[in-house]
Amino acid sequence: MPNDILILESFLPYRLMRLSEAVSREFAKAYHDRYGLTRPEWRVFATLGQYGTMTATAIGAHSAMHKTKVSRAVAALEKRKWLARETDPADRRVERLMLTKTGRTAYRAMVPVARDFERWLSQAMSAARFAELDYGIERLDEFVLGHARGS
Repeated sequence: MPNDILILESFLPYRLMRLSEAVSREFAKAYHDRYGLTRPEWRVFATLGQYGTMTATAIGAHSAMHKTKVSRAVAALEKRKWLARETDPADRRVERLMLTKTGRTAYRAMVPVARDFERWLSQAMSAARFAELDYGIERLDEFVLGHARGS
């Protein structure tokens, strides 16, 4: 094979992107079927479930989502009464977002669904290999996000 041709199927960034999309779509079936959530709604919901109170900007940065997607997801979760907004007393331009009592209850019910999905994925390899994969993802995450090219 000539050296000036890139074989996408063996190019790690391409493989990671395809796998990420496939896993995300497969997991989306679990929370969409049960709760009717979109992927952006799930990401906002899960982020607030883990961290409690955050701004939309912080959620976007954490979940790598554009502010428009975050805004739409926030509005949808608020309409369901799963999310509440609170104006920051120190800076009235900033809104703090948090799950409501109903939202926290739904979040607690969804955690086992997410854990079951992760267990299902782990069946693709031995526990030792899955731990190695987790380690590799952590290292790549630190390398790429901690040392972004050109910055």
